[in-house]
Amino acid sequence: MNRKKKINDILKKKLKKAKSKLHTSNKPAYVSKAERERLAQSSEQLDDTQG
Repeated sequence: MNRKKKINDILKKKLKKAKSKLHTSNKPAYVSKAERERLAQSSEQLDDTQG
């Protein structure tokens, strides 16, 4: 019984990994606080030069 359980667990883990690779997330990529600040400053500079 233990041998069957072990084999089944291994197969289940392989399936789980394969399915997780196929699944893509809709979550946007993380942007750090410093990066957001840098982007805001660069957009302000662009607005100043255009306007």
